[in-house]
Amino acid sequence: MTSEWGLADIRREIDAIDAEVVRRLADRERLVRSAAAFKKDEQAVRAPARVDEVIGKVRALAVEAGGSPEVIERVYRAMIGAFIELELGEHRGAGRE
Repeated sequence: MTSEWGLADIRREIDAIDAEVVRRLADRERLVRSAAAFKKDEQAVRAPARVDEVIGKVRALAVEAGGSPEVIERVYRAMIGAFIELELGEHRGAGRE
């Protein structure tokens, strides 16, 4: 980015990043749905140790990328919570839980 950029230019870049992020989240959702089949109960879906592992990894990635680890953690906790609910729904739909 240069100082010649305006708000419209920045917003176009943000929109392009959003499109990429949504595509990758859809990929992640497909994998989460696949993983649900391997989990036997709600505790396996919630997997707090795995959540902690992921949070630690993404915080480190945020630092490497020059981002805020606190913001990344908040975003990931929200995303993980949504995917856990999705997986629980998969289990309930399949008659498990």
